[in-house]
Order: sequence, then structure tokens, then C-alpha cells
Amino acid sequence: MSTKAGFVALIGEPNAGKSTLTNYLVGAKVSIVTHKVQTTRARIRGVAMAGDAQIVLVDTPGLFRPRRRLDRAMVAAAWAGVADADVVVLLIEAHRGITPGVESILEGLSNLPKGRVVALALNKIDKVRSEVLLGLAKEMNERFAFVKTFMISAEKGYGVTELKGWLADQMPESPWLYPEDQIADLPLRMIAAEMTREKLTLRLHQELPYQLTVETENWEERDDGSARIDQIVYVARDGHKGIVLGKKGETIKAVSQASRAELEEFLGRKVHLFLQVKVRPNWLEEAERYSEMGLNFRDGNT
Repeated sequence: MSTKAGFVALIGEPNAGKSTLTNYLVGAKVSIVTHKVQTTRARIRGVAMAGDAQIVLVDTPGLFRPRRRLDRAMVAAAWAGVADADVVVLLIEAHRGITPGVESILEGLSNLPKGRVVALALNKIDKVRSEVLLGLAKEMNERFAFVKTFMISAEKGYGVTELKGWLADQMPESPWLYPEDQIADLPLRMIAAEMTREKLTLRLHQELPYQLTVETENWEERDDGSARIDQIVYVARDGHKGIVLGKKGETIKAVSQASRAELEEFLGRKVHLFLQVKVRPNWLEEAERYSEMGLNFRDGNT
């Protein structure tokens, strides 16, 4: 049997639904999903199987106008994901239409080499009337020559099977790039750190989630089949440490319990999770922290 395999870059504004779509296509939670923007930092790859085709999804950070070094590195990572991909899918929220952010992505797409396979996916179609949807599809296709347009709901799964089938057809003939049962190429230590960061992001508010990062410092396999995982939450200021810990340590305890439960479900075994909070005032300027997130520190230069 001849096999196919290739890379698909999902691009769009923050919160367009890229992580939700990745997780639906893969059939497991690979990319963290929260209600806050800019939660996907690294180019997390999910591996979706469709018959004889292996679809490797590059879930890029949301494209937005960058202000800080971390923002710039995230945007550079997103466009690098586009450059490497066999197929690009632009995901936009149907109910928001053509926002300034979508305008700037269209501008970026126009700079791609000719002949790139770029599809459009209008997401969250359950939030708009069909005539609005058709009008948006028409206007987007007048702005850029998309090879195909899909109307989907990544959350509910509408239209996703058709998109997956089409992506499988687009994949070049190739041996599979990953073992069939491997759903992501991120090291488990990094997936574990992302899960904890998601729980922190959901519990904390305003700017703080973007001023912290989580690293898995130690991972020990135990004789009884369980795993001991030690993680450090780095924050930029002393005041942030108190917020992350919470009153009498309640916040970090709740985060630890939620993260441990999800890790146990993901790994299918018992997990002993230990979290520490440390202040590193300049972590946003440290190359090592960027490497941990799968980003290039130099891409953050102005």
C-alpha cells in the first residue's frame, strides 16, 4: 500500500479555533485550548490519521501585531510554520468577519510563493446566518485565490470530516513521518508543561498569564508504573508569585490537582505532580526559556 504524509499549517488570529480544530482532527487533546488569546506558543504538531494518509498539523501561534519580544518570536514561528507546510488552512471566525487581523494575514499570504495550496475554513458557522456566511466566503475569495473553502464548527465537529478527507487527498506520497500511534511530536515534558500552563491561564486574569511560563524540570518513571513530575512556574515579579500561589496556597493547589487529573487521563496512569513557583524577573529576555517553548529567541528581535 502506498502511503502519504505531509504538513498542514493552521493559521489565523488568536482564538480563531486552531487548537480546537487540531484536537478534533487528531482525536485527542494535543494543543491547549483556553478562552484567552495567545495561548499557543510553540508550533505544536498533532498527527491525524486518515486512511493511508498521515496529516501532521502545525498549530501555529495566533497571528497578531506583536509588541514584545515574546510576541515577535511567536509571530515569526507562525509564518515559519506556513513556509514549511504542504497545505495552509486559514481559519477565521465567521461571526467576526474580516477584522484588521484577518486583513494583515491576507497581506502576509499574498507574499507567499505562487502555487502554495491555501484553503479557507470559516469557523463557528453556528453563530451566523447562512446569507452572512455566503457573503463572507465570496468576499474572502475575491481577496485571495483560495483553492477551496470549508464551512465548519471546530467545537461541534460540523464539516470537519470533509476538511480532513480533503487534507488527506492533498498529502504527497511519502512514508509516514511518525509511528501510527503517536499523536504529537512534542516531548511529553513539554506537553505536561503546557497542560499546567493552561490550568494557570484559566484561573488567572488580565496580563499575568503572558508573564509566566511553566517548565518540566524533572520526570521520573517509578517502579509501580506511575510517574513523578516536577514543574517550575516562572513569574516575572514577586507580586505575581503571590497571585499564582493564592490565599493559603489555594490557587496553586487547585491548578496542581486539575493538571494532575488531566495528565493521568492523557498518560493513562497515576501521576505525582509537584509544582514550585519561582521569580525570574527577566525570563521574557532569556533565550533558554524560548527554547523550552520551541521558539527561536532571535526571532523576537525588532
